[in-house]
Amino acid sequence: MKKSIIIFVLALTSVSAWAQSQVTTLILVRHAERQEDGSKDPGISSAGEERAAALAQLLGAADIDAIYSTAFKRTRNTVQPLAAKKGLTLMDYNPMSGEDLDNILSKHKGKTVVVCGHSNTTPQVANYFLGEKKYPDFKDSDYDNLLILSVIEKGNATLTWLNYGAPTVAGMEK
Repeated sequence: MKKSIIIFVLALTSVSAWAQSQVTTLILVRHAERQEDGSKDPGISSAGEERAAALAQLLGAADIDAIYSTAFKRTRNTVQPLAAKKGLTLMDYNPMSGEDLDNILSKHKGKTVVVCGHSNTTPQVANYFLGEKKYPDFKDSDYDNLLILSVIEKGNATLTWLNYGAPTVAGMEK
């Protein structure tokens, strides 16, 4: 199954040169399981480290051009193994800023970008690029969603919904 997902992701990112110049692929993930240490900025737990490793394994062969993360330990810890594997530096973004989201799209037009957020921002980023409020926030216990957005422009996008790593409880209707 994991091989099928990798092949699917690679197929999405390996389209013709014309299509690549027109379509930007955004791979949206929520941070992995957080450490319950009572702090306002926890890292990820051992289960979260396993999920972060699964993400790096899954996307390691894909042509990733950039990786964005919010400025929290848990989001950075989730995508850092992938960034290390790809030799990329994590870039910060504000998921509540339409300007930041527009900049990600314009800066990486025709490329593939991983964007790591939170239960209450990842679906909203998808909604932003889809141009409609289609998806509610993830449940707090839901960590395994991987959303692939093929974006021509804001409001002209399609979403493919996958799961990765160890399954978590059902989060939302797809």
